[in-house]
Parts: sequence; structure tokens; C-alpha cells
Amino acid sequence: MNGLIRSTATEVVALLRAGDVTPTEVLDALEEHVTATDGAVNALPIRFFEAARAAAQRLEREGSPPTERGWLAGLPVAVKDYNDVRGQLTTSGSPILRHTVAPESDAMVRRLETHAGIPYAKTNVPEFAGGHTYNTVWGATRNPWHTGRTAGGSSGGSAAALASGSAWLATGNDLGGSLRTPAGYNGVVGVRPTPGLVPRKHPPVPFDALWVEGPMARNVADVALMLDALAGLDRHDPLTRRPPRRSYVAGLGDLPPRLRVGYSPDLGVLPVEPGVREVTRRALGHFRDLGAEVTDECPDFTGASQTFHVLRAHLLATVNGPLLASHRESIKDDIVWNIELGLTQSLADVQAAERSRGELVHRTLDFFGTHDVLVVPTAPLDPFPVGWAWPRDVAGTEQHTYVDWIAITFMVTLTACPVVALPCGLSDEGLPVGVQLVGRPGSEALLLAVAAAFERSVGLAQQLPITPRDG
Repeated sequence: MNGLIRSTATEVVALLRAGDVTPTEVLDALEEHVTATDGAVNALPIRFFEAARAAAQRLEREGSPPTERGWLAGLPVAVKDYNDVRGQLTTSGSPILRHTVAPESDAMVRRLETHAGIPYAKTNVPEFAGGHTYNTVWGATRNPWHTGRTAGGSSGGSAAALASGSAWLATGNDLGGSLRTPAGYNGVVGVRPTPGLVPRKHPPVPFDALWVEGPMARNVADVALMLDALAGLDRHDPLTRRPPRRSYVAGLGDLPPRLRVGYSPDLGVLPVEPGVREVTRRALGHFRDLGAEVTDECPDFTGASQTFHVLRAHLLATVNGPLLASHRESIKDDIVWNIELGLTQSLADVQAAERSRGELVHRTLDFFGTHDVLVVPTAPLDPFPVGWAWPRDVAGTEQHTYVDWIAITFMVTLTACPVVALPCGLSDEGLPVGVQLVGRPGSEALLLAVAAAFERSVGLAQQLPITPRDG
């Protein structure tokens, strides 16, 4: 069964389709591994293996051939604790929601269930939002590569579950980097898709394009498989559309003969630690080995940090303003500050931010008129100690808020471009360093093909810890 745990999602799905293992047998192996290892990382604080086993048994009793069970064929899937699974807790890491049970699965989870994905656990998150996964309900999630370090956030539990072998696939979502930072810190792969590709959780602000849902997996082929299962229409998300006719899995080998890649270690405006700069720049050799032309060109991101702060605060105040009014004493200080910023900033501030974002989007689209991919680090520093709330300094520059340090991801959010985040090398301490592969809107198939070829060249996909390391 250890071999099954170390197998990729694609390999386990092939075994399920062939009838070589049953969904129940896969769950049994997974539960044994989670019980033995998750105490070291705290990635899966909410588990419901009995409910998952009942779902697996129903699937087995249906009588339909395993080959007709959808993209996932009975594969267990871990679900982030911001997403709803029917009959299970959704706490969002908040004491206010500590006992909240979801009456229905949300849109993202329903898509997975339609394709015979079986939820079995919820992955840990920061309280409502943040780049480091810890909360007063479930505690901190630790990085399987070094359990003294952060797993990132807010999809830190999902990323740590993948890296420690406690998940083959996991859901993520991303506003400021919540999917990309943990992917980079844990040496796994995540996709921040173009807004509308993956349906969102009954979005309270339906036309917002900052927050998206996306897949996370141990490698590119697995994340493509999950994206095929997730993409599609939902009647409560007006941004959604029909999935592409050709699957993302089928397109993984479609690397274009000519590729032009732009690289920026810092988006031209941000502090980034020297070690991250060195590892990511060295990784450019893998693109050149693929025949790509690599340039140092990048869109102009001047002013993007302030723009994001305003728009994020406006969104958080819109969604969580009523919660602040009724439960202020139970919400952590960073979230209170962020909601209050949105409640007190002026209309003129929001209008200026919307104009600034529009200008950035058009500059970025002009960049993709001459380039196929933009390569940027997933984080400006290596995974920091798990006891920190957030890093107060990056490359000698003071960080003033709990989100300043993730600017290298949240400024990319503003462009509405899809991103594949994946590892590109190891730091001097042997910790993963990640990159964002950014493409023009709707270019997920191209990005995944490039990411698959890059991943093969880098050769880190088989080095996940599975057994957590003390460091």
C-alpha cells in the first residue's frame, strides 16, 4: 500500500479504471497513511473517512464500469476548509464558524463529485485569509519538507497534504496567492485559472474576478486531470463557461515549436531575497533547453501593490463587513484591520484603483502580444519559521502588513491571467523554490504543456517527502 500512496493521481486513477483496486481499498490505504503521518504536519484536521467510504461503496454498487465513472473514477480528494462538503464542517479556521456544518457541497466540490471524486477530509486554512496557515481552532500547518517551517497559505493544508502523501488531489483557491505560495513552498503544483473556468462557491460578489478556485496536485499531469474535472458551467456563477472541447490532459504534449519567455525576479518593483533570485534565474536554463527564447522583459507593475490593497480591502469589506459588526471580538486583528480598511477608504480610492487595474491589464495584454509566458517566483523568500505570524522583513525591506510579503503573487492576480505554480529548484537548505508561469487569459492548455516539459527537465516531481522531515 505504500506504493499506492507514492503513486501519482494519474496512476491511481488508471488502477481504478482497470479494476485493479477499488475506491474502498484506496481509501483504506489513504486513511492508514494519514493516521500515521498527519500528526507531524496538521494538514487534515477535519476527517470523515466513514462518509467517504459510504460514498465509495455506493459507487462500487452502481454497477457502471469503472471506465465510465468520470475523470476521477473514485479517487479520494482533499477539500480546502473554505469549500463546502455536504454534511461536514466548514470552519474557515474561525472560532465563529467552529461548529458550522454545510447543508450542501459547493460548486467546485459538486464538479469533483460528478466526476467520481470522493471527498474524505478538509485541509487546514488561516482564519478567513492569509499567507501562513494557522488559526486558533486547529493550530498551524507545518511544511513536510521541514516541519519547523510554514506551509504557506491560505491553501497551506492542501499543499502540505499533497507533499506528505496524505492527498493525491486537493482543492485550492486564490485571491492574493493563496494557491500559488503554498504550491511553491511545498514543491507541488497549483493552477490559478482564468476567472470563470472553475465555478466558485455561490459567489457573494458574482462578477468579482480577483478570487478564483483551482486545482492542486503533486505534478502537472495530475493537476491537468483535476482541472478537466473542475472546468464547467454553474448556474450561480455567471462568469463560468463550457469547458474546452479538448481536455487539458490530452494537450500536455502540445509544446509549441517556438516559445518566447519573459523573466522577472521581482516584477521590477519588489524586494526578493538573493537566494530566490539565484535559484529562479538558474532555472531559466530549463526553458532554453526546451528551445525557448528567454528575455528579461516584463509588464510595468508600477503602482500595482497599492491598487491590490484597495481592491482586496473593498472586497473583504463587502463580503465580511456584516460579520465584523456582529463578531468583532472573535476575529483576528489582521482581518479586522483589512475589513476596516475597506469600510473606511474613500470612493475616490476605489475608483483610482479600478482605473489603475485596467491600465495594468492592457499593459499585460500588450506584453503577451510578443511573449507566450512570464516567469516570476512564487514567493520572495524561503519558507519562514512556523511560529512567525508573517515575515517582517524581505531583503532588508520592512513589511508593514500581513499581506505585503506576498505582493509577488497578488500583483499578478490583478491581470486576470492564468498561472501554473510549480517547483523550479531547491534552496541552500534543501527547501523548494517555486515559479509562477503566467500566460494570456484562457491559455491554460499552453501553460500546462510548458509546465509539463519544464517539470520533466527540472526533475523534482518525484522528490516529495511523503514522510515529513524534521528539518
